[in-house]
Amino acid sequence: MKKWLLILFLCHLSLVTALAQPAWVKKATKSVFTLKTFAPDGSMIASSNGFFTGSNGEAVSNYAPFKGAASAVVIDPQGKEMQVVSIIGVNDMYDVVKFRVSGKTQPLPLASVTAATNSQVWLLPFREIKNLKTGRIRKAETFQDGYDYYTVAMTMPDNTVSCPLMNEAGEVLGLMQQPASPNDTLSYAVSARFADSLRISGFGMSEATLQLTQIKKELPADVREATIALYLNSTSADSITFATMVNDFIYQFPKSPEGYTYRAQIETSGGDFAAAERDMEQAIRVAEQKDEAHYSYARLIYNKEIFQSHHPYAGWNFDKALSEVRTAYGLNPLASYRQMEADILYAQQKYEEAGNIYLDLTKTELRSAEVFFSAARCKEMLKDTTTMLALMDSTLSMFSRPYLKETAPYLWARALARRSAGKPREAISDMNDYEELMKATVNDNFYYIRHQTDIEGRLYQQALNDIDKAIQINPQETLYYAEKASLLIRVGLYAEAAETAKECISLAADNSDGYLFLGLSQCLQGQKSEGLQNLRKAKELGDIQADALIEKYQ
Repeated sequence: MKKWLLILFLCHLSLVTALAQPAWVKKATKSVFTLKTFAPDGSMIASSNGFFTGSNGEAVSNYAPFKGAASAVVIDPQGKEMQVVSIIGVNDMYDVVKFRVSGKTQPLPLASVTAATNSQVWLLPFREIKNLKTGRIRKAETFQDGYDYYTVAMTMPDNTVSCPLMNEAGEVLGLMQQPASPNDTLSYAVSARFADSLRISGFGMSEATLQLTQIKKELPADVREATIALYLNSTSADSITFATMVNDFIYQFPKSPEGYTYRAQIETSGGDFAAAERDMEQAIRVAEQKDEAHYSYARLIYNKEIFQSHHPYAGWNFDKALSEVRTAYGLNPLASYRQMEADILYAQQKYEEAGNIYLDLTKTELRSAEVFFSAARCKEMLKDTTTMLALMDSTLSMFSRPYLKETAPYLWARALARRSAGKPREAISDMNDYEELMKATVNDNFYYIRHQTDIEGRLYQQALNDIDKAIQINPQETLYYAEKASLLIRVGLYAEAAETAKECISLAADNSDGYLFLGLSQCLQGQKSEGLQNLRKAKELGDIQADALIEKYQ
């Protein structure tokens, strides 16, 4: 009898112990919230749970509800609603996100020690705390630098994903994860420390996972990482997103010049030159490396004068840009500053000074095709053809065969320079190399220009081949038929010239060229009556060459 009484007593004691609430529950529940996310049109996407990990709005939850979201709110147990203002970090593999809400928050303490196997744990839900769900740790697996992934002997109640899993001391072990099935007797939780450690790196701002949500991403806390993020997003992010990012950077790092420089670029693009001027002056004031800030200012003014010269701004001109870059060079004699100085001088049409600097730069670490080419352009403007061609040769000598596509612009430039200098066959050699590199993109205009160069080099068959290629690519261009007819007459193929001229007329009956070359080719074949008739038609259509030909053959 006593034995049975003892058993009943122990069962009662066990039941009372199970039903007893841990001392930390009342305080801890204030840190758990409901999360709601919304699409751009305001419709709700999903609802989940989460909890605060910091006093300045830091919180964690699962990431799935954020996908496709343009906004989100959290609601604490008192019904207070707080806007989610930024994403701090994400891990899609474990479906966790760290974010920030507006306002001060009460965080839960995070466990620093792994829970022992078979130790008791509690699932802390949102609001419903009368009967906390308890369980036992079955396994703690380690991942990524010592974080824990827990397997718990517990059946999860509905709507408790991302609720905190607590230890006896009232510390958070992990976030509850979506169970495999509703009645599964095993549940899983990912380390709360891991979720709280999430950060966006400078290179991670444009990661595909982060792009799944439209909610603003928080800049890295480290200024170097944040600067990398600005640089990478300056070309990839849309203008509104990037402008917001720049303002956040300035707020977060007021003594870093990069934020003011980027904002000045945005303001300049928008025509607000006064604001850009103020920001650049501030960038110079706060910069530790003053030379870099002066160089950035020079480049900003230079670009404005090149691309927005139709919007003058008092005090911003090439002289101001030159002054800024020379100040930068005086503080730190970098070759790149000298290159900017030469670019400005070239824009001022001071070709002699610019050319001398470019030539000096060929003896520095900046020696490159670009620098040789810039020096060649200066000599071209100074009508020094011999030196210009020599510098073009030096430009191409910076590349080795077989050429890559980066060589193509320089090959084309030398081809045109050689042609202008009366060296058509050398020009054709460059054009052939250019064609080989750019086979997929060369157009009818390329073949028309090479056709003209072929004629200058007396390569008439090649000229015919090239004009045929131009016609094949663009069969509606009457100029090409006229050029072909002219060349056929020149090489004595009068019948073929007449047929080509007829094709020209069929495309544009009001174009005088077709009648001119048809009439001329007919006269040369002895068909003077028909030929004169077509020459008169060409005259009627305004061709000034027709008179002389009519007088010759009449």
